[in-house]
Amino acid sequence: MSDVRRVTTGAPWEETFGYSRAVELPNGMVLVSGCTSIVDGQIAGGGPYEQAVNAFNVALAALGQLGLGRDDVVRTRMYITHARDVDDVGRAHKELFDSVRPAASMIIVSGLVDPSLVVEVEVEAYRPGGEHGVSA
Repeated sequence: MSDVRRVTTGAPWEETFGYSRAVELPNGMVLVSGCTSIVDGQIAGGGPYEQAVNAFNVALAALGQLGLGRDDVVRTRMYITHARDVDDVGRAHKELFDSVRPAASMIIVSGLVDPSLVVEVEVEAYRPGGEHGVSA
């Protein structure tokens, strides 16, 4: 699997738990690991809307390291800890992805790794042509 490209951001959990922030497969699919609103070791933004925007921006920054952006996103997943946050997280998603319209899921979970976090997101993107941007 030497054609697989991996992106790391230096986030402490990447090293501790042994994962990459993003992985690009030879077929053009890019999978971004769960992202939260933790920036430089601190939770950036307290409410669900702000946490969602920040978490998606972490994911988009990882895509940017691979030369991809918002328009390449084909799927999102939003994990939230309270049903009351659906509208706020949905509003953040719409503001970021309304023109792209990826497939999306919003799932209510019992909790995240830090109890102050109320949102975690995953993003999948596609690079047309596969082979890391080289057309066939």
